[in-house]
Amino acid sequence: MKHSIREFTAMLLKNFQNHINDNLSFLKGSRLLIAISGGIDSVVLVHLCHQLNLNVALAHCNFNLRGKESDGDEDFVIQLANSIDIEAFTESFDTQGYANEHKISVQMAAREMRYFWFDELAQQLQFDYILTAHHADDNLETFLINFSRGTGLDGLTGIPEINNKFVRPLLPFSREQIVDYAKDNQLEWRVDSSNASTKYLRNKLRHEVIPILKEINPSLLQSYQSTINNLSDATDIVEDHLEQFFQEAVVSIEESKMTFKISEFKKQNNPRAYLFETFKDYGFTEWNDALNLLDAQSGKYILSNTHRLIKHQDHLLLSKIVPGELIEIVVSDTSQEIETPFGMMCFSEVDEISDNSTTSIYVDRALLKFPLLIRQWKVGDVFFPFGMKGRKKVSKYFKDEKLSLLDKESTLLLCSENNIVWIVNRRADNRFRVTEATQEILKIELK
Repeated sequence: MKHSIREFTAMLLKNFQNHINDNLSFLKGSRLLIAISGGIDSVVLVHLCHQLNLNVALAHCNFNLRGKESDGDEDFVIQLANSIDIEAFTESFDTQGYANEHKISVQMAAREMRYFWFDELAQQLQFDYILTAHHADDNLETFLINFSRGTGLDGLTGIPEINNKFVRPLLPFSREQIVDYAKDNQLEWRVDSSNASTKYLRNKLRHEVIPILKEINPSLLQSYQSTINNLSDATDIVEDHLEQFFQEAVVSIEESKMTFKISEFKKQNNPRAYLFETFKDYGFTEWNDALNLLDAQSGKYILSNTHRLIKHQDHLLLSKIVPGELIEIVVSDTSQEIETPFGMMCFSEVDEISDNSTTSIYVDRALLKFPLLIRQWKVGDVFFPFGMKGRKKVSKYFKDEKLSLLDKESTLLLCSENNIVWIVNRRADNRFRVTEATQEILKIELK
């Protein structure tokens, strides 16, 4: 039986209402913010939500990338909001400047800025959810982009319909359905001229690749949805197993690093797959290098743009790469409490040595030459370990103590002139120890 376009569009509204009732009922009675570009997809989403009397407001980003056309989009959104008597929020962005400053693409800059603003707007004005107009064709495009660039199961399961506060109620519907609905209801919308360009991968897939795939298989979207459902079921099984693996493999989670047992990776039939699932979200891409790390010498590591994965004895240490910052803190006198990255360093005069802890030392006050300096260790540093005769390279001390690369990097020294007084929180220097000749005992501790 053939249906008219009008019947199809009435069917879309009914199907949209059923989808809300059956799967997204939490949207009813919620305060909703619709992300609107002015294009056909977001205009149809606004129209459908308005038809269902949902409590919505509009949010529009002017990225200032298309001159008068961008300003026209903003004006259109304001007029649309006025015509149906709902609130609209707009924000103007220096997208190109942001992209240049952060050394990212214009597309990525626009994405970061708009999602940050949506979140901020929702938080400040107490919107419960943010709706975007992604639909089934967008989902297919995302699948193909991820597939072409290389990805895991997560990248093949499409755009999530619900992701925290973001909800995509048009995801089950096709672009064809949306266009028919807009034309049948004589809706107006803005056309983004940049969408016609095949300069960007998404547009190239949309205009050149997907039409051929639909010609080969007219039911492509339905086939794709079936594939997505199967992949999602497989992902659930994988995640259940990975959760058990993580419980066994993770030794500790600290602010500066995560520690994993190498033995748990080696137990698996395919350690490379487990390395991928464990560290894929940290920017690593060379998985054979990660696999080789399991049998590498202690201290070997691999890098992503944001993180470092280090082999340390029987463990892998994951840490975020922090841009190098030279730490040099001057201590003018003992009346100061000095803030360090690891706590407050305090100085107090005492009558006797009352405890023995790595977080505090006792020194002969008269042997110190002020100002003191707190700094990071460097190659060539030597000290005289407390309780021992002779000197020792700090690097050799680290090796004997079996410190990881991260521990070495985070170690600070307290120095008097060019002499080490204390490897902070680890070992005092014998030259400044308290003796029978000491007249003034100074306690130095980190709190």
